Amino acid sequence: MRIVSFGFQTWGRKTLQALIDSEHEVVLAVTHPAADSAYKAIWNDSVEELATEHGIPVHLTERADAETIDLVKRARPDVIVVNSWYTWMPAELYDMPPHGTLNLHDSLLPKFTGFSPVLWALISGAEEFGLTVHRMDEQLDTGDILVQKRLPIPPDATGTELVLAGMELIPGAVHEALAALENGTAVWTPQNKAERTYFHKRSDRDSRIDWSLDATESERFVRALSAPYPRAYSYYRGERVEILDAVVSEARYGGTAGRVIVQEGGGAVVCGADPHRGGNHALVIKRVRSATGTEYDGAEFFARGGYLTDFPA
Repeated sequence: MRIVSFGFQTWGRKTLQALIDSEHEVVLAVTHPAADSAYKAIWNDSVEELATEHGIPVHLTERADAETIDLVKRARPDVIVVNSWYTWMPAELYDMPPHGTLNLHDSLLPKFTGFSPVLWALISGAEEFGLTVHRMDEQLDTGDILVQKRLPIPPDATGTELVLAGMELIPGAVHEALAALENGTAVWTPQNKAERTYFHKRSDRDSRIDWSLDATESERFVRALSAPYPRAYSYYRGERVEILDAVVSEARYGGTAGRVIVQEGGGAVVCGADPHRGGNHALVIKRVRSATGTEYDGAEFFARGGYLTDFPA
């Protein structure tokens, strides 16, 4: 089959590599120009570079404009394969090939449609995540499912570990989907739209810890925002601090949410609902990074006590 690839960042590059390694012909690679955006710069392996190395024509564009549609039409693809494409694609484009357009989304659809699905899955306490290959339609991540791969979320996993594990699912899922199309054995499963959950793009605000959440949720939040992602943060004595490592306390702590005291080898933060009742575990912060970039042991950093707050105070 003749394939046109739409992709960006490491996800797009791994998908293009899987297409190159298949028995099919990649006739055009469409990708975005390099970007300085914080999130787009995290997993920034180049699709353009890989395509050029293999003599595949490359088209750089921010959006699927008239020129892009014309180039794809002249490439005569049997199928378009998409992974990590940041802008809207019109039906004129995704319905163009005989087999339509396959989109790869790193969640178990219809759950976690939208953005940063792996991080949101870990933050929310999901027990598993994965990769879905589905047919593109007029909405975001809502088309019929062709292939779905599942992985458990281990109790101590970081967001970065899960993202990397999910990327390893790409080659197998791509090859399985293409084989089904070519052999005429594709089985399309409609998504139950009533079960759909949508998560928005992450911004700086979404990395701030909410001390009204319980310690288990906050510990998971810290693990989800592992390097190279923007780290979980709060404010201490007017200074923004990043929480790099934390555990759930053994004892239970009461008082006011956000109060930090040196206990259990770190800074134990009172948190959760009705903290004045003293029934909640604390989040024990083991490692922090100050606004100057210096890392500290939690017990050392919080030796003066005080409060962690939502805003500088």
